[in-house]
Amino acid sequence: MTSLAGATVLVTGANGGLGIQFVTQALARGAVKVYATARSPRDWGDERVVALALDVTDEASVAAAAAAAADTTIVINNAGVSGNAPIATGEMSEIRRIMETNFFGALNVARGFAPVVGANGGGAFVDVHSVLSWIGLAGAYSASKAAFWSATNSLRIELAPQGTQVTGLHLGYADTPMTAGIDAAKSDPADIVSAAYDGLEAGELEVLADQISTDVKRGLAAPIEALYPQFA
Repeated sequence: MTSLAGATVLVTGANGGLGIQFVTQALARGAVKVYATARSPRDWGDERVVALALDVTDEASVAAAAAAAADTTIVINNAGVSGNAPIATGEMSEIRRIMETNFFGALNVARGFAPVVGANGGGAFVDVHSVLSWIGLAGAYSASKAAFWSATNSLRIELAPQGTQVTGLHLGYADTPMTAGIDAAKSDPADIVSAAYDGLEAGELEVLADQISTDVKRGLAAPIEALYPQFA
């Protein structure tokens, strides 16, 4: 179990809909400092929040952030980009753009901050995935989140000896700027982040934050046609 009380938290993608909630709810749960990172950091108007420039796709930027935030004990690996380039016909440049942030960028953060978190007592990572990690309905985006999910499973094993908890968070659509153009049921970002932090503090290794994530995860044990009825 990892408590937020007294923790120093670093949030990637802090300016987004989920990111804002990760920052504010960490403080509400007793974090003493939150590094709110983004490519273009904003002013938070709170002395407990340290705005920090971070481009997760740039290894040098990640290394600089890790040096500047050397007291971090919990990392929220949240930064991501949208996009549904088809795997078979989409532009390779667009597929690479999505993978660079959602997979390689997230991996850069994990690799850069694992030694920091370990040196500060073990701590934790929360890796923000998606229900689309498990169902290929969004082309390159689904592939990028599936790759990140797989990496999280490996990181959980590899970082366990240093006492680091790695929690994966899965969710469907949340009502954030990233999903503004999508006509579908959406969860309140505050509810998603609350579930994530509840799971983290309870020592859970995976948080299914909404019903669709629960249903799709259960469907992985069924024949493939259960998830893709068009092939039934």
